[in-house]
Amino acid sequence: MVNRTLFTAEFSYKQEITVLYSLFILTTHRLKSNFKLLTTTIMKTLKIFSFVTLFLSITIASIAQAKTESIPVSGNCGMCKSKIEKAAKASGAQEAKWDADKKVLTVKYNSASTNAAKIQQAIAAVGYDTRDVKATDEAYNKLHGCCQYDRNVSSSAEDQMDCCKDGKCSKEGHDGKDCCKKEGAKMDCCKDGKCSKEGHDGKDCCKKSD
Repeated sequence: MVNRTLFTAEFSYKQEITVLYSLFILTTHRLKSNFKLLTTTIMKTLKIFSFVTLFLSITIASIAQAKTESIPVSGNCGMCKSKIEKAAKASGAQEAKWDADKKVLTVKYNSASTNAAKIQQAIAAVGYDTRDVKATDEAYNKLHGCCQYDRNVSSSAEDQMDCCKDGKCSKEGHDGKDCCKKEGAKMDCCKDGKCSKEGHDGKDCCKKSD
């Protein structure tokens, strides 16, 4: 009887061990599955975060380098508009729109690849004066007749000196020779503020009157 009781107790103990071991195995398996799932989720999250960070960095950099600028550009007609905008885009502008009424070119460009100076140089090369760069006479003369705008005279020439208003030096000490005829947009005799032509004594007759 005693032996039977002991056998029964030992069998129950083995059953408990078996059940506990089974529970341990099951729990371990679940933990491994959960850990694997957790690791996969973390890796996906990190990848998404890295992608978003990279995207934001590129976007911010692009916005920082993108510029919009309005540049005065001379011209007359639709043909001028086409040539001006084409030259601007060829020099790196992403967008270019010239207003024929206002004579203003609005450009959008990436400052990492081009700048306003390069754009203006390209436009001047096809014959159009810009805010900072003037077209050469050769480039201007190649323009179609309807595109040959009235070229701006420099401020020094616009504000003509008293002695040169009639194309002659009329101040005292000068014999009235035509030393003030235009050469380009400047007067020969007035380059240095004095009349230097033959027959003139170099007085400061070319200074602006107050």
